[in-house]
Amino acid sequence: MAILLFLGTPILAFVVWTTFSIFRNYQLARRIGLPIVISPVSTLNPFWILLWRGFPAVLSLKHLPWGLGTWARCTSMGWAFQDKHKLHAEIGPLFTLVTPAANEVTVADPEAAHAVLARRKDYIKPAAMYEQLNVFGRNLNTVEGEEWQRHRRLTAPSFNEKTSSLVWEEARRQARDMASSWSRQGPQGTTEVVADTATLALHVLTCAGFGESYPFNQGVRKIAKGHAMTYRDSLALCLSNIITFAIIPKRYLSLSFFPQKLRKLGQAVQEFQQYMEEMLARERDSGAKGTSETPNLMSALVRASDEDAHAKDSGQHSSKLGLSDEEIFGNIFAYNLAGHETTANTVAYALVLLAAHPQYQDWVREEIVQVQNTLAGDYNSSFPRLQRCLAVMYETLRLYGSIVFIPRAASHESQKLVNRKGDEFVLPPSTSVNLNVQALHTDPKTWGLDSLSWRPSRWFTGSNRRTPSEKETESQTFISVPKGSFIPWADGPRVCPGQKFAQVEFVAVIATLLGKYRVKPVLEAGQTEADGRKSLLEMVDDSAIFAITLQMNQPRKVALVWEALG
Repeated sequence: MAILLFLGTPILAFVVWTTFSIFRNYQLARRIGLPIVISPVSTLNPFWILLWRGFPAVLSLKHLPWGLGTWARCTSMGWAFQDKHKLHAEIGPLFTLVTPAANEVTVADPEAAHAVLARRKDYIKPAAMYEQLNVFGRNLNTVEGEEWQRHRRLTAPSFNEKTSSLVWEEARRQARDMASSWSRQGPQGTTEVVADTATLALHVLTCAGFGESYPFNQGVRKIAKGHAMTYRDSLALCLSNIITFAIIPKRYLSLSFFPQKLRKLGQAVQEFQQYMEEMLARERDSGAKGTSETPNLMSALVRASDEDAHAKDSGQHSSKLGLSDEEIFGNIFAYNLAGHETTANTVAYALVLLAAHPQYQDWVREEIVQVQNTLAGDYNSSFPRLQRCLAVMYETLRLYGSIVFIPRAASHESQKLVNRKGDEFVLPPSTSVNLNVQALHTDPKTWGLDSLSWRPSRWFTGSNRRTPSEKETESQTFISVPKGSFIPWADGPRVCPGQKFAQVEFVAVIATLLGKYRVKPVLEAGQTEADGRKSLLEMVDDSAIFAITLQMNQPRKVALVWEALG
């Protein structure tokens, strides 16, 4: 009896606390006036995360009758990719998820989404969710208010037309070498598309961002002198374990009693820190000698740091002038996080999708050939004309964007939120607001009845009246979509500063590859071409959130063969 009492008391206390918390939050949710979904757990509850990751079958609770399992549809990380717009079609474009921890308003209304992103001071980034991005220092992604304005002012100058031109040339060079290595694989093809595009994206980033240029087949794959791990591997480990940093501070990761996996992550942190310190030292040395010729992200951050040091020497208040070394490292990591894995994933998804839709290869190549025959091939003349390549990027991001949610929170005051019907809702202070990017990107009201189909030609006016194989002699014009309905780089004042960087890199890679090569799936015994294309679509649809970005679960499942055009 004593044992039952000992075990039952904390369980009963937990049930009572959970029930009381849900009831309290339910009363707050009713005042908002949105449809309500009640959940016994919050999305970020660590025990719930461990449970559904370790035992995915628990998510079968979503099939309970009478809507009793609706909460299980929207409390697993990345649920929106699987659900698309279905849940919102059932209960509305906005709803409140009531949990024991807090209320979470999920938004799939373009007007409301745009308002949240446009009102930077009213809807802020939730500090708890972004804290792990501060592993190497505070940065543009994690700061707010005047501090954000300082970071933005000091980092934005590195994203200019000179940088875009450098990105264009480096991306083309890397793509040529990558395609050459793929074509040498012959009819057996390659299964390393995801890994190789990650290398390409990292090389472009290190060149344009830090002034370091590497050959595709070497470069950051090699262990530098004085290191025990490559730049790429140390960065990749840090990026793929970003959630770990929210649980275990980096200074504890090397403790001897931790499992080997965590100790290896601790080593990666130390190695990447050392790489950044070496880059910083080289840039300062080049600046002092006057040999730093190509402006890049690192040089811009160093200038900001030196400005801060100069202000301190002059006795001025420097907190709003420059960046500390730690803030430089924080921004370097942030731009690696934003500009490496996300762009690499977009390129990889696009290449697989193009292999699955050969008619769009012909459609894109028609434009590439025309541009190559009439223009010099440089950034200024070519990039603006390669609109179909850009449309491929947009359509890939629409359905397979790296980020499926954008988290925000109402500030410390109540905030109004208006949907596209003009209905007004008042959110209590500090209410979590999750913009459902995947639902916004697949809403049939915006994108049509084929909103779940990958169709790059939809991005041009009048595209519904023609097939992608038809010749188009008139000037192409991009469609205008409602604000808030397409937000792969967010929107408003905090739109991703690397948006143009990513677009230039993507277009350069696609134009280089499809200008000289055709890609198709390697067929297994007994497979038809239709079967091969179906396998590719199944591979991209079998995706999930890893760390914080969407990735294919089995990226090596189907090989791609690259054939040089005559």
